[in-house]
Amino acid sequence: MNEFELDIFYARAKEKLWNKIEKLRKLPDLKIADFGTRRRHSFLWQEYTVQAMKSELGAAFVGTSNTYLAFKHDLEAIGTNAHELAMVLATLARINGNEQDLKQSQYKVLDLWQQTYDGSLLVMLPDTFGTTQFLRDAPKWVEGWTGLRADSKEPVEAGEEYIAWLTSRNIDPKTKLILFSDGLDIDDICKLYYGFSARIRTAFGWGTLLTNDFRGCHPRNLKDFDPISLVCKVSEAEGHAAVKLSDNYTKATGPIDEVEYYRSVFGIEGLANAPVSV
Repeated sequence: MNEFELDIFYARAKEKLWNKIEKLRKLPDLKIADFGTRRRHSFLWQEYTVQAMKSELGAAFVGTSNTYLAFKHDLEAIGTNAHELAMVLATLARINGNEQDLKQSQYKVLDLWQQTYDGSLLVMLPDTFGTTQFLRDAPKWVEGWTGLRADSKEPVEAGEEYIAWLTSRNIDPKTKLILFSDGLDIDDICKLYYGFSARIRTAFGWGTLLTNDFRGCHPRNLKDFDPISLVCKVSEAEGHAAVKLSDNYTKATGPIDEVEYYRSVFGIEGLANAPVSV
């Protein structure tokens, strides 16, 4: 693109961003953070979006997962533990233990986390091997965690499942937090806010479509700058293959034989698009 086309390109992207921010300003007590580093258009564009969110949303913009930008702009560096931690611990359990050790590794990583951070930063990410089995078999101490990050499961389903789990354990959902974070755009955020904020504390981690939404912005209507899906996961630990099952059956990562073994241990209950036995 030439200079004139670039001006049009970024002007259109800025208009999209500011229209989204204007909608967010209408949500009382909103809590939203930037989670867009991995799929951003560029560092400078991410910085622009972070500054715009901070300027216009005030306390509703609770921080960014980019620690440098948090430092530079006096924001909280915010996020949760990641899939990779559970994947590595599971791989080590697979090497050195049995099926029970493998199944329990998803809780052991949270136990180590809460010891490391002295009871802070307690938002769990339970979908590495499937949220449904994680919640069903979770030890009682997991109930003390602040909340849950809904990632690869359809978000309404994930929210309802978490509320049902809390209720089944006699926990008031209004004392807990759900952090929605997977593939969100403005309409999703508004829908989830109105669907859940009266029943449970809600927050949003906004990624790709905050820091890389250039759809329809190209002056010649090309799709060259449309966002892509970029996934970064651990491939091995101590020379052995690592696996992630996900709440979406089709998003499993790892060698086929290892994925099938993990499925035999953790099951496939609650996974979207899971094959049905006949």
